[in-house]
Amino acid sequence: MADNEAKGKALREEAERKMKSADGFIGKLFGGTQKLEEAVELFHRAANMFKMAKKWNEAGDSFCKAAEIQSQQASNHQAATDYVDAGNCYKKSNPQQAVEVLKQAIEIYTDMGRFTIAAKHHITIAEIYENEMVDLEKAITHFRQAADFYKGEESNSSANKCLLKVAQYSAQLEQYTNATEIYEQVAATAMDNPLLKYSAKDYFFKAALCHMCVDLLNAQLAIQKYEEMFPAFSDSRECKLLKKLSEAAEDQNVDAYTDAVKDYDSISRLDQWLTTILLRIKKAVGGDPDLR
Repeated sequence: MADNEAKGKALREEAERKMKSADGFIGKLFGGTQKLEEAVELFHRAANMFKMAKKWNEAGDSFCKAAEIQSQQASNHQAATDYVDAGNCYKKSNPQQAVEVLKQAIEIYTDMGRFTIAAKHHITIAEIYENEMVDLEKAITHFRQAADFYKGEESNSSANKCLLKVAQYSAQLEQYTNATEIYEQVAATAMDNPLLKYSAKDYFFKAALCHMCVDLLNAQLAIQKYEEMFPAFSDSRECKLLKKLSEAAEDQNVDAYTDAVKDYDSISRLDQWLTTILLRIKKAVGGDPDLR
């Protein structure tokens, strides 16, 4: 490990010397471009040595140096690749710096019209905010940007995956209207696709629960609308649960509400998102004035 770190430092120092010798009129006159290319190669080798030594910041810094040279040489694709490599290193030690360099890669890919690749890296940033930095608002921003890029490239399936993440976190942040609109939109798309048709009921289920967090009457009307739009929804366990929850909420019967959820959970295990939303509704059913 220590040996690899020492090799990395030596290669980085050699790369920096190459860069300096390429500066100025004399440097440019006598093989400046070649020296810069050699510096890039040395920075790459240094970065790999630092990776082997698990010196992630140093590896990221070396890839960034290579990217800066590539940008000066108008090697935009290579520069973007180096920024992505830097981001992958920084993710292990400095998530905020990873975000910054990935944004630089995205800017290059966007300028090049490589929107699908840009979308992929917006997802990477979103996942950093989702898992490492726990900033759901910023995760939403980047998942939505990825969805917009995918839509522009007619990659609707990938766009919908991103939008479902937006809906999930919007609901967690109590932005229920936004979440409902997305779940309804994705459900309507799924209904028309034989391969995705079964999943439509799950999205209508989540949309109705988001409605229920805000207003019971709107939730009841939404359930009726979903049954008309998608008759198969009427016979689903999800729809039956919604009707039981709606009735319990109308009667302010917490016990009936709890029993309905337990019956459902005994067959279809609730995930963390559903548990959170159902608990919020339960508190409202019990007359908690702090809940909408």
